[in-house]
Amino acid sequence: MPHITLSFWSGIKDSFEQRTIPSKTVLLNEGEVAKNLYYIEKGCLRLYFYNEGKDITFQFFFEESIVASFDSMYAGQPSLFSLESIEPTTIRTVSKKDFYDLVNKRPEAKQEYEHKIIDRFHTYQKLFLSRIKNTPQQRYEELLKEYPHILQRVPQHYIASYLGITPVSLSRIRNRRT
Repeated sequence: MPHITLSFWSGIKDSFEQRTIPSKTVLLNEGEVAKNLYYIEKGCLRLYFYNEGKDITFQFFFEESIVASFDSMYAGQPSLFSLESIEPTTIRTVSKKDFYDLVNKRPEAKQEYEHKIIDRFHTYQKLFLSRIKNTPQQRYEELLKEYPHILQRVPQHYIASYLGITPVSLSRIRNRRT
């Protein structure tokens, strides 16, 4: 999961409003236009959507991540995702306008922001290909190898949703490994 660098953060951190939110706080609902960007100081957020009434987890974000529905924020279109805390989380929030004003005033910050967008695109591309090519077992092994902290901090039903399987299937996969 992409992290921002200290040089980028040090230049804009004080412009973000800090707040601590409890678990299950929804910061953005699917269908709303994203107006804010969030930096996670401590905690975890998940990006999710609904498909035929089912809550589908798309991605998790942890400390030092910048999170937003970037396509919604950029285009001013309704977000395809919801954003929610899954544990008590300390975030810093900045409005779209204030963030772009800051980034446009600092060429190095703009360059790092663009790099982070490309990193995020690459992450989504890998996730998309994994969902198409890999079995649930392979997706679990990949998660275990690349992001073991997710397995330690995220409730199992969200992990199952992220992997595209049921909690029962996840339990079977985990039991086969022991």
